[in-house]
Amino acid sequence: MTTSVPAPGLRERKKQRTRDALVRVALELFATQGYERTTVDEIADAVDVSQRTFFRYFATKEDVAFAAQRMVEDSFVRALSERPAEEGPFDAMRNATLQVWRTVGEAIEEMVSVELYLRNFRLVESTPTLLAAHLRRSTELEERLARLIAEREGLDVDEDPRPRIAVAAFGSVMRVTTRLWGRGDDPSLHTLCALTERYLDHLGPALEPRWRH
Repeated sequence: MTTSVPAPGLRERKKQRTRDALVRVALELFATQGYERTTVDEIADAVDVSQRTFFRYFATKEDVAFAAQRMVEDSFVRALSERPAEEGPFDAMRNATLQVWRTVGEAIEEMVSVELYLRNFRLVESTPTLLAAHLRRSTELEERLARLIAEREGLDVDEDPRPRIAVAAFGSVMRVTTRLWGRGDDPSLHTLCALTERYLDHLGPALEPRWRH
């Protein structure tokens, strides 16, 4: 007689489904009734879990608001760390970004629809509390990336300003493209990828000393 053994990772998959449901419901509530007016209790009740369960997954309401975005950012950092050493800083960041936008769509859609992900971008821009959090998180991410670039290039990030400058320039392009995507009519990641590629192609020329020749 054999004993039935649960499939490996079953518990982890169940936890991931609960986490994804909390994110999906939270973003839907934020989009329909506003971030400030949505409570943690409402999110937990809609998923049929306790407030205590919510806080096992997210420390704050802000954390759940940025959960999908954090997944994309972590994917980008991971992709950048894996780029070939012979790629320069801008090429490595460009290729890592395009790699993520071409592959992360399925992971996003397991959590939320791309349309809801786009609506969340618009929500952040129109909600002072979330916009302030977004700017703080962007600063933290840029510092993380600058240190990674410095490590790739064998530099001391506190002595050589180039890693922080490069990441700041790159980050500005990314903010422009995501803002334009968020205001557009096509919410597909294909459109975001194409827009990102187009603007990154102009980063080098835009940094030239003169535009008129």
